[in-house]
Amino acid sequence: MASNTTNDKPKGAAKRGFAAMDEATQRAIASKGGQAAHQKGTAHEFDSEEARRAGQKGGEAVSRDREHMAAIGRKGGESRQSAARANAERIRGTGAEQSAKGGNKQ
Repeated sequence: MASNTTNDKPKGAAKRGFAAMDEATQRAIASKGGQAAHQKGTAHEFDSEEARRAGQKGGEAVSRDREHMAAIGRKGGESRQSAARANAERIRGTGAEQSAKGGNKQ
């Protein structure tokens, strides 16, 4: 059998419709839908209590994953440590410059 060389596309689902659009076009269409829902009065808006409950529920779900929480804490600790080191270097650098210029005499 001879292979069909005119159609060398890989098999699978091709992007069509909304998925084939660039991000800016998708945003524009979604924005129009949101505006229409608000004008019609069917758009959902969170009140502060409902938003608080939703955030709490999400936080509880995330905090169940101990490995994820450990990674978050480790990343925060590393960030804080590197910021402290950079600040200490900046302060030491400023002090060295002042003493080299003859400043900071007592």
